[in-house]
Amino acid sequence: MAGVVLRSRVMSEHGSSDTVEMLSRAEGVLLGKGRQIRLALACLLAGGHLLIEDRPGVGKTTLALTLARLLGLGFQRVQFTSDLLPADLLGVSVLVRESGAFRWHPGPVFTPVLLADEINRGMPKAQSALLEAMEEGQVTVEGETRPLPTPFFVIATQNPQEHAGTFPLPDSQLDRFLMCITLGLPDSQAERALLAGESRRRLLAQLPPVLDPQRVAALQQAAAQVYVAPPLLDYLQALLHFSRTATDFRAGGLSPRAGLGLLAAARAWAFVAGREHVLPEDLQAVLPSVVGHRLRLHTRSGDEVGRHLLAAVPVP
Repeated sequence: MAGVVLRSRVMSEHGSSDTVEMLSRAEGVLLGKGRQIRLALACLLAGGHLLIEDRPGVGKTTLALTLARLLGLGFQRVQFTSDLLPADLLGVSVLVRESGAFRWHPGPVFTPVLLADEINRGMPKAQSALLEAMEEGQVTVEGETRPLPTPFFVIATQNPQEHAGTFPLPDSQLDRFLMCITLGLPDSQAERALLAGESRRRLLAQLPPVLDPQRVAALQQAAAQVYVAPPLLDYLQALLHFSRTATDFRAGGLSPRAGLGLLAAARAWAFVAGREHVLPEDLQAVLPSVVGHRLRLHTRSGDEVGRHLLAAVPVP
């Protein structure tokens, strides 16, 4: 009973007011992208990492910067190119001539929010440098393991695979991203407001932080405590089972890690909505973004894969 009371108090004190304010302020910068902003926030609260696949110039970096500022978290950006080395991300020890000792210089990965810009333009060796960081919250360099900040949130962007000079992410790395979303072009009303309004950079500079690292960690813990009823777990298991047995998905279907990620994302989505329990609609809302890049077929987008899976499995 004490845990329920604590969860209710945390949600009432933080979940409703803070998340509503964050969404409102973010939507004032990224016009017409309310759903994508909410998915990105849910991804963070679920303790996952976010992949944004879209053409250049649609606001991917703006979304990352907006979240970092509103969350009160530090931010680093790394531009992935074909000559990027793992040491450029993780850091390196440099010999100090005067003392004869090596001094550790941490790389940009040691930051609460890391934007891996155009990650699929980097070579596979540079891409894989993030695997341990994204899974374990630490990096091992020169035989020494160093912890990363808490929270640690990677927002990676990638160009469509048909663009020249890209190296597709392997399945093992795609699976490290809890969600994959697209921003798309704004509708005519949002684009007109964008053209007639203030510079997005100026608006970003004026954004005050809504949270701080400690409160972000508290929100993540509260989101993880959102109640999930046994029938909803039945629904989740049915979705996982269908993905593994249907012939129109990749062999193997969704992994147990994908199932855990889907559950965490549904909890976070419900938490952002101010609820203490997960509804089937919460699971359905996040499913396309969680499973699309894991089950993607060449003939279907991630959203289409998610809709097909939801249509095939009835709610208990």
